[in-house]
Amino acid sequence: MSVLEVRGLSVDYGTLRAVHDVDLTLERGEVLGLAGESGSGKSTLAYAMTRLLPPPGVIRSGTVRYKGFDLLSLAPEQLRTLRWNDIAIVFQGAMNALNPVASVATQLLDVFRAHRPSMPRAARLARCRELLHLVGISPDRLDSYPHQLSGGMRQRVMIAMALALEPEIVIMDEPTTALDVVMQRQILEQMMELRAALGFSVVFITHDISLLVEFSDRIAIMYSGRVVEEAPAQSLYRAARHPYATGLLGSFPALRGPRRPLRGIPGSPPDLRHVPSGCPFHPRCASAMDVCTARTPVLAPVDQHRSVACWLEHENRGAT
Repeated sequence: MSVLEVRGLSVDYGTLRAVHDVDLTLERGEVLGLAGESGSGKSTLAYAMTRLLPPPGVIRSGTVRYKGFDLLSLAPEQLRTLRWNDIAIVFQGAMNALNPVASVATQLLDVFRAHRPSMPRAARLARCRELLHLVGISPDRLDSYPHQLSGGMRQRVMIAMALALEPEIVIMDEPTTALDVVMQRQILEQMMELRAALGFSVVFITHDISLLVEFSDRIAIMYSGRVVEEAPAQSLYRAARHPYATGLLGSFPALRGPRRPLRGIPGSPPDLRHVPSGCPFHPRCASAMDVCTARTPVLAPVDQHRSVACWLEHENRGAT
């Protein structure tokens, strides 16, 4: 059962199109991963979905439906009620998002002051202690300031803040980028344990596809503002169908099995001011055909669980 449906979402920055006609569905209790190189449109998509897109970004078309409501047409007061109650975000760079001159308790209590004004102070403090315990931090740390916490602890406080009102959806935008690999794993494993216990859905955004393969149920690969492949995580890992997804998977070493050479993807993501005609990936693709330079493939199903936007998979399908 879906909890969030994105249909035909397009975002512009002035004359530049950063997100092209994206369709996504988030199922109840699911972890949906969004992967791609920097500049592929992942964060822009997340901020557009939640109406947090900073200027000069503009949503040009599409709908984002949650419980029958289109988030893109809600009034500001309705959005304020919905945010954090139903949809919470762990922002990119969240480790440094805490107010340096306010204690952890003060910042957690702000959430309840804004969204639960009738909640007694004693109950708020008890909930703050419970939240810290939930993310593996001693409640004694409530009186600490951000500079007194390690990077991993600050990240956990931000996750606790996102879970404070027990939302149905948590969007995590590059939540572990600034952390070492050991801390990344600890935080993500704990997040997945919380997801299993509390039943919320997660949109997990990262450029590190190896993390998504391990922690996601389904993965959508983005390139130049488009979703180019969407499939169950293990199916995509075993046999990616889009050349870009294959390149991403080939760029990190396997922990098990025989050694294999790592193959990077040649070139760089396209400049949005000069996006190539046809398939935007064709200048970097070793399998490019003539049709790739002339027509843009649409994202279309290639089997029951997978959709791909590539002429290698469906040459005879329509184009946009």
